[in-house]
Amino acid sequence: MTATTAMPLAQTSERFRVLVVEDEMLLAMQLEDTLADFGCDVVGPVAHVADGVKLAGSERLDGAILDINVAGAEVFPVARQLAERSIPFIFVSGYASANLPPEWCGRPTLQKPFYPQDLARRMAEAFTNHRGK
Repeated sequence: MTATTAMPLAQTSERFRVLVVEDEMLLAMQLEDTLADFGCDVVGPVAHVADGVKLAGSERLDGAILDINVAGAEVFPVARQLAERSIPFIFVSGYASANLPPEWCGRPTLQKPFYPQDLARRMAEAFTNHRGK
């Protein structure tokens, strides 16, 4: 991991647990590798909203990376489950964040394609000082 991709989260012996909801297999695999490079444990990845909702409600998580459009369905039920548990998350999408419903405006977003250092920066902003619930 280089200085440009290191994720400056709280120093702890426990690794951050990050849920990944992404239906594009290659991107999901790339996210897994990138998050592992950051020192995170990946929960998932899952390619269906129902699976994401189940994990969001049952797993100890420190954060999540959520593709907005997952297999033709919007990921917002997963986001609701995470928000109810006060677990931070980042929306990723190939579309402009201006298309988010009002309920989710102001949530961290990252537009595809992105570089690992962009993800690291956004994760540090969104996840700092949070530990799993």
